[in-house]
Amino acid sequence: MRTGLTRRALAAGLISLVAVAGCGVQPSDAIRAGDPPNGPVAPTIAPDLKITLYLVRNGRLRVVTRPGGRLSQADTLALLAAGPSATEQADGLTTDVPPEAGPFSVTAEPAGRLKVTQSIPAGELSPLAVAQIVCTAAATAPQSRAEITVVGDGQSVGPWNCPG
Repeated sequence: MRTGLTRRALAAGLISLVAVAGCGVQPSDAIRAGDPPNGPVAPTIAPDLKITLYLVRNGRLRVVTRPGGRLSQADTLALLAAGPSATEQADGLTTDVPPEAGPFSVTAEPAGRLKVTQSIPAGELSPLAVAQIVCTAAATAPQSRAEITVVGDGQSVGPWNCPG
């Protein structure tokens, strides 16, 4: 009696296996879907989260907060290089960080230091642009007083702390 039950169970399992195997994906050639996405990163908006940038008004740094979500330090610096929003421009805010400075990468180094790597020579940045990058990177750092070195095309500036 037991072999009959075993045979039925095996038969049911075999039928199920054949049914599942027959429903597979058919082979096909690669399907072109166009170019990969590009452009600025759109932050996920969360009402309690803010993005902190340091922009310029009348030759001095001004802290600006925007509503937004969690962005990487590199994406936050990309927003800085993209410049002020229309509302911020209307308030007289500008940026000294040129758009061609991006893309950025940020690397944590020992003892609370960060290295910001950009796409143009670090020596080509104005002192105000360096201060904007340093303060914006420091605002996103987990350490409260991170030292930041700005690097680009074999040149480096710093390490600096945000003066504010």
